[in-house]
Amino acid sequence: MKIQKIVTFLFLMFSLINYAQIIPIYKTNDKIMIDGDLSDWKKPFLGPFVIHNSGEKATQNTFVSLSWNDKNLYIAYRTEDSTIIGSSQKKDSKIYETDDLVEIFLDPDGNGQNYLEIGVNAFSANYDMLINCPSSNCGGWKASMAFDISEMEAVSKTTPEGFCTEIKIPFSSLEKIKNGNFTQPKVGTKWNGNAFRIDYGNTTEYLALQYYKSLKFGFHQPEEFAVFEFME
Repeated sequence: MKIQKIVTFLFLMFSLINYAQIIPIYKTNDKIMIDGDLSDWKKPFLGPFVIHNSGEKATQNTFVSLSWNDKNLYIAYRTEDSTIIGSSQKKDSKIYETDDLVEIFLDPDGNGQNYLEIGVNAFSANYDMLINCPSSNCGGWKASMAFDISEMEAVSKTTPEGFCTEIKIPFSSLEKIKNGNFTQPKVGTKWNGNAFRIDYGNTTEYLALQYYKSLKFGFHQPEEFAVFEFME
């Protein structure tokens, strides 16, 4: 009986570690060059990503790390990809329909409206989209590519294993989101969001850092977004 209790305790602890709701964003004093080269990236990576609506293991691994300073949010991805699908395309192309890419969703006020979707492929093609409302409770799907994050930088670099991506998002640009209720983050600030990947391989896989417990298909489930916490 005692052994059974220990096994149960360890199982619960393992579950909490692997399905924690808090995704840390660590503060940095380092100067970060947005060049897709992660050799100088010092913050820990989280992952691997899993199938977004089941939690099952992905065919190819993806890891993400987030950091911040007083001016910018930084995101880095390390992606395994044996066959990269995609190409260099113009800004705000619908690469999510065709290309292997990584994505970040950010909802600073956590109300499920006016949140950002940013995607970058292996060739640095990228888009930034404002999602006004994905739910019928607030009028149904409304999205706009017209919104641009001023001075956003996004660069990918291919590697022998796949590709790496770095993104810089200036906080000043997020202040311009209408009804976004953005406030400058500080230690302890929490945002909602999640990190994703679409892998167009032999079998297309939609992956997430934290999968949706409802098992609903589709990345746009803001009621189930994870929590990003800005930490020291």
